[in-house]
Amino acid sequence: GVHATYHTSAPQTRKVRGRDEELNRLDEWFEGRSAFAIVSGIAGIGKSTLVAEWLAGKQDKQPNLSICWYPCQPWDREVGLAVSLLHRFGIDEKHDPYNLIETLPLRPGASLDVDTWRRRLLAYLTDAYTVRERFSITPGGPPPYWLIVLDDVHHIAAESKNLLGALLQISQKTPLRFVLISRTSLDFYDRRDVHTREIVDELPLAGLTLDETSQWLQDLELKDIDANDVHERTGGHPLAIEMLELYGKPTHEDWLRFLDEEILAPLPEDERELLATLAVAEKPIPWKALANSLDWEGTPPQRLIDYGLLIELDRGMWLHEALRERLVREVGSADTERRKRIE
Repeated sequence: GVHATYHTSAPQTRKVRGRDEELNRLDEWFEGRSAFAIVSGIAGIGKSTLVAEWLAGKQDKQPNLSICWYPCQPWDREVGLAVSLLHRFGIDEKHDPYNLIETLPLRPGASLDVDTWRRRLLAYLTDAYTVRERFSITPGGPPPYWLIVLDDVHHIAAESKNLLGALLQISQKTPLRFVLISRTSLDFYDRRDVHTREIVDELPLAGLTLDETSQWLQDLELKDIDANDVHERTGGHPLAIEMLELYGKPTHEDWLRFLDEEILAPLPEDERELLATLAVAEKPIPWKALANSLDWEGTPPQRLIDYGLLIELDRGMWLHEALRERLVREVGSADTERRKRIE
């Protein structure tokens, strides 16, 4: 019942604005040893666009690169991803020397035997002769080098944690590289994989820089638009600038609704309250004072900092101007409570 759903090349996307530094980071990752790159950031910040642009450039230079771009959907299951990957590696009913198909659950809703799947797939992918034979156009040609992009992986991260962990293990010993694109932090690897073992590379994506924003606005030839003002209000979020292009004003209702639905709604309650409290402040608040006012244990939430929602300044903590504009609109008892907290 499950069939493969993936693309064998990068999807066509919008034009990339700026992002030279991020494209270089992806190049450095690809030339390095780490098998996994995690590109994360808030909705609409340009994660998929960046990776697609980078990948299109790679395909031109590396003809024997086999690509699997898998767009994860909210209804996807672990087994769907497992089937698509097997299909991309040339495994089907006719060609399955390591009996991988039998590791897949027969009943819908049954879980995948990840451990057996991992062991057999590892055996298959390290059997260079078998793989080469399966993909040989010219006998004796090299086995393909796979680059797998899991787009919107946050949709399946919780349910596929074991499978993602298995892929990380497999990638250490096989010609597989992975780029994972996610709106949330992923927890199938730990900090040591990034800093000590160096098998995972993290690329958190924030908004465009002031220079990149200015350049884009120049291209649009809009009258009476101040790049500093736009950058401050939108944090260089590409979607906000696209809205500006459409409607001619920097904080359009659609943009505020987008902030609500895609960025604020998914935040944990305590993180949202932290941002909302900062929004009523007149100036940055030192972290210690802010944490005390909220009974917050520990350090500032790293994820909010990585994505540019929470900003560490010399004078204290501040927040993304677009969020501030949005949160300041919340009136009533919650607002009064927040103002009291930071007096």
